[in-house]
Parts: sequence; C-alpha cells; structure tokens
Amino acid sequence: MKIGFVGLGIMGKPMALNLIKKGYQLTVNDLNQEAVAELVQAGAEQAESPQAVAQTCDMIVTMLPNNAIVKSVILGDNGIVHGAKAGSIVIDMSSISPVVATEIADALRARGIEMIDAPVSGGEPKAIDGTLAIMAGGDENAFTKAQPVLLSMGKDVTRVGPNGSGATAKLANQIIVNVNIAAMSEALVLAAKAGIDIEKLYHAIRGGLAGSAVLDAKVPMILERNFKAGGRVDINLKDLTNVMETAEAYELSLPLTEHVRHIFETLRDEGKQDHDHAGIVKYYEKFANVEVGK
Repeated sequence: MKIGFVGLGIMGKPMALNLIKKGYQLTVNDLNQEAVAELVQAGAEQAESPQAVAQTCDMIVTMLPNNAIVKSVILGDNGIVHGAKAGSIVIDMSSISPVVATEIADALRARGIEMIDAPVSGGEPKAIDGTLAIMAGGDENAFTKAQPVLLSMGKDVTRVGPNGSGATAKLANQIIVNVNIAAMSEALVLAAKAGIDIEKLYHAIRGGLAGSAVLDAKVPMILERNFKAGGRVDINLKDLTNVMETAEAYELSLPLTEHVRHIFETLRDEGKQDHDHAGIVKYYEKFANVEVGK
C-alpha cells in the first residue's frame, strides 16, 4: 500500500520514518526541504504538492501545526482533495479543533473520501520509538482500514467516536497534560524556595499518587535546565486556545485551563515560544525569584 505523508516537523518526521521501517511505500511533501531529503534518503518518494501526494496514494497522513494549515493542505489550492481518489482515506494526525475536523470530513465525504481525525499524545520521544497514544474519530470501517497504518506509529490506538471525536479527545488530553505540568511546576518552585533537594523530592514522590508520566518526563528536563521542545509552548498555546473556543461553544467554564493558557501567552510574549512546555516552571520561578535545578 502506498501512503502519503504531508508535514515532516518535530513529530511528523519520525512518524513518517516509522512507516518506512514498517515496510510502507511512502510519498512525502513538506516546505522543509531538509526534512524531505532525509525521508528520501530513507526510501521515500518526493511529491511537489499535497495534491500530487494524493494522486498516487491510497491513504494520506497529515501532521501539521494548526487549523488554517490543515484546511489549506487538505481543501485548498493544490490540496489533497484535488488529487485523492474516491475510496481513499485522509488521516489527519494534527491537533485541531473538532469543529474544523468535522468540516473537513464533511467536505471530503462529499467527494467519496473518508477522513479519520487521529491526533496523538506522547511527544517527540514516543513519535521516535513508535509508541504514541492515538485517539481517533471517524467512520468505523475507515478506521479498521487505517488501523494497521496507525499501529505503525503508535502503541495505543483507540477509536473514540465519529469525526471530531478524536480532536475532542486530544483537547481533553491537552488539558490534563498542561494543567498537570503547571501543578508540578508550582510544587517544584515551593520546594526549591524551601531549600529542598528537588532531585530527592522527585524520587520521594514519584512512587505515590503524585507520580505520573508528566512527572517522569519533565522533572529530569527541568533539573538539567533542558527546555529543548518535545511539545512547544506555542503549539500548546494553540491547543489550549482550541480548548477554550470549544468550551465556549458548549457554554463551559474551564478556569484551570484558562490560567495555563495565560501562562503560555506570557511565555510566548517573553520570547520562549519555542521552549518545551516544561518551561511553565519559568513562569513560577520568575515570581518566586528562585530557580529549580540540581
């Protein structure tokens, strides 16, 4: 089966490489020609546009930064919709709003093309080792066809409902992850201000109820003052903005999420938009006049 892949960023590139490792014929497209060259060297073919990718592929995966870019790549000029055959499947693995995911799915279905919204969780490390958690929304038969491809990039692949459901599940995931990082950051700053050895604190609490994947992933980074992005501040700001817009549509109040979104806005305004979201700790450090480290 020939698979198309559009979007070779921090997450997309290792995901595409895993598809090649699993034996799929891959055709790729991205504005970053260095990333494209790396995939070509690994065995992929290059196409000049998303439309050209779709013309030769049965399934087309997209992994892109935001709503506008996803819509442009799939539905715009030279977009996937103009090249895909009836019966093909578009798998959008970007983190976009459920409203946009449903809109795109409806437009594709009118052309006889199915769409699965299948955002991921796990960051760059799990994208590299192929153990991402993937939450999918879409037609059940289309999901069944796409599942082997998804399992080539992820470990836990779950269909949570119709189109838009995967995108909604990802928003819920982003609330849990980012509010968790903020709570962890408050705790670390409190402990640092009190003079506690943070590395010992980490080992003391990680086996209890406060232990989490977030704790294990982010505390070592913070101790090393390593804020190289696995999950960028600006991308998570985009996700939480999508959360708040969706909450507004449902007339929901999400005060914790709104506060963390404000933290991301502050970090972006301070020029930290390309830092990992573990950089939330810097927001609290600034007010406490303390630095969390070894």
